[in-house]
Amino acid sequence: MIPFQNIKSFVLVSFVLFSLQNISAQNENFWSKVRFGGNIGIGFTNDTFNAVIAPAAIYDFNPWFSGGVGLSFGYSTFDDDVFNEERRSTNYGASLIGLFNPIPEFQLSAEFEQMGVSQRIETTNQTFTDDYWYPALFLGAGYRTGFVSFGIRYDVLYDDDKSIYGSAYAPFVRVFF
Repeated sequence: MIPFQNIKSFVLVSFVLFSLQNISAQNENFWSKVRFGGNIGIGFTNDTFNAVIAPAAIYDFNPWFSGGVGLSFGYSTFDDDVFNEERRSTNYGASLIGLFNPIPEFQLSAEFEQMGVSQRIETTNQTFTDDYWYPALFLGAGYRTGFVSFGIRYDVLYDDDKSIYGSAYAPFVRVFF
């Protein structure tokens, strides 16, 4: 006859092993639905320079809905020789992303972004600094093909005095693998 203590141990070990196997299968299933991507950009003219890096990850809940998070870091400079002015701006933050694909080629998006902004303006006689947080809520629509989607988005919280963007409308290109 098998002692009762051995049966309890066997049941407990079996339960733990079964649970670990189940968790492992769920993790493999979870990561198979995660896509990584984001954007990277650089722009410059004679007097300006802009750079941004914004990695992101999204989870595909089903063929129509995806949601995820993103990080962003940007740097820009502007030199105005007429007014002898230099502007430097650094921004950093995070975002929550929601994507809806009613058909595979058409994508609707909503993205809430919270950015910390640090600006420095230097003139011949003075230096001004301004540090603040800026929220943005983008609603967008785009065309999707394969890993890439592109379109236009609109910031419904746009503030002309505080936004780091030049307009409430912004084109986008998203890449998620």
